[in-house]
Amino acid sequence: MRVTTDFWVSALVRRVFSGGGFAAIVKRGATEAGAVFVIVRDRLGGAQLFGPAPQTSYDTAKPDERYFTRYALEDEAAFDARLEKEKRFDPDIWVVEIEPGQGAVEEFISVAES
Repeated sequence: MRVTTDFWVSALVRRVFSGGGFAAIVKRGATEAGAVFVIVRDRLGGAQLFGPAPQTSYDTAKPDERYFTRYALEDEAAFDARLEKEKRFDPDIWVVEIEPGQGAVEEFISVAES
């Protein structure tokens, strides 16, 4: 059984904080099933955007796991444009911003290999 998006995001935020990082919910979406987008910032000012991976990326052995894919975007304006496009398509999305601290982002979210 897959947990609600609200529960999953809350757990992500707690895991990031317990790992010495920082996390904030930028946009709260649908409680039960909103798509999650994660902005990952490093301590040097760099940023990456992750969004839901395509269905073909999911592992049949772990059907309840949430997988993410990294978007190849160059700057903040491209992030904002991509997120606005996603909000127009689905206004119930979640946007979470994290700074993982000393750990890698893969410690907090499952990133699908492309």
